[in-house]
Amino acid sequence: MKKLFVTVLFSFLLFSCSPFQKALKSEDENFKLEIATKKYEKGKYEKAIRLFEQIAPNFRGKSQSEKMFYMFAQSYYKTKQYYLAGYQFEKFASSYPKSEKAQEAAFLGAKCYSKLSPVYSLDQVDTNKAIDKLQTFIDTYPNSEYMAEANGIVKLLREKLEKKAFEIAKQYNKISDFKSALVVFDNFIADYPGTPYKEEALFLKFDSAYKLAINSIPSKMQERLKTSIVCYNNLLKFNPNTKFKTDADLMLVRINKDLQQFSK
Repeated sequence: MKKLFVTVLFSFLLFSCSPFQKALKSEDENFKLEIATKKYEKGKYEKAIRLFEQIAPNFRGKSQSEKMFYMFAQSYYKTKQYYLAGYQFEKFASSYPKSEKAQEAAFLGAKCYSKLSPVYSLDQVDTNKAIDKLQTFIDTYPNSEYMAEANGIVKLLREKLEKKAFEIAKQYNKISDFKSALVVFDNFIADYPGTPYKEEALFLKFDSAYKLAINSIPSKMQERLKTSIVCYNNLLKFNPNTKFKTDADLMLVRINKDLQQFSK
């Protein structure tokens, strides 16, 4: 038991007197930077961050500041603290525009926002912000080695927004708000003309027009039935062999039958 106590006490004393612990308590900023750099190089980013946070407020303008702030930003990035990393990378790029790391920092700063982009079903504020940041990077560094990756990320983010817009349009159809659905599907198709969801969007627009028509009061039914036929034709024009053709044809039979009452 005594031997165990001595071992525990020795370990505690060893830990409490470690260079890292000394650096945390020290007022010597150069010593803090030395230990923080060692922790960074060993991949111990959380410990490096604790020291960087202590010296950062008073370190700007010093000869070692460029390297320190780069490591500081990278430490946040490596620990997936993307809000803080994005801020530090952007600040680095603006503070040290001539640095050999400026372009990388500008890219990683923008990329951090893409890491914050949530699944398509949630609010997409950070997705839009990421696209804006990445587009600024693309415009600023058109010959960058990071261009392919930046464009790839933007493509994925825009696909997420596209999916979000499509799901919103589908929801109007699902809750039977057919008038709104027609408007939203029109906007979706106009905003994303090359979307892989176009065929389904055209069918759901036709479905919305059809259901709006057959549930209309007599004074509005004829016009809406004719509108639904236009939607049907647009679907078949886009893809004559659409997977929705069987359902669409059944609806067309009902439309034509209902229209007969107006020709009498």
